Amino acid sequence: MLPQIGKLLIISGVLLVLIGILLLFTDKIPFLGKMPGDIVYRKGNFTLYVPIVSMILLSLLLTIILKLFRK
Repeated sequence: MLPQIGKLLIISGVLLVLIGILLLFTDKIPFLGKMPGDIVYRKGNFTLYVPIVSMILLSLLLTIILKLFRK
């Protein structure tokens, strides 16, 4: 039981580090968040940003990468 929890904690930690690194470099990816279909609503000092197309593209890319690693 404890070795399984240890493996889960290690995997979770690695995933958090990878997500943190990805968040650091998202400004350097020119098309991410600026694609046609991404919704930006500005009114006064309020801005609502919904990157629908960017999320779909990222989801497809991650799906392909994960399927390649499973085989």
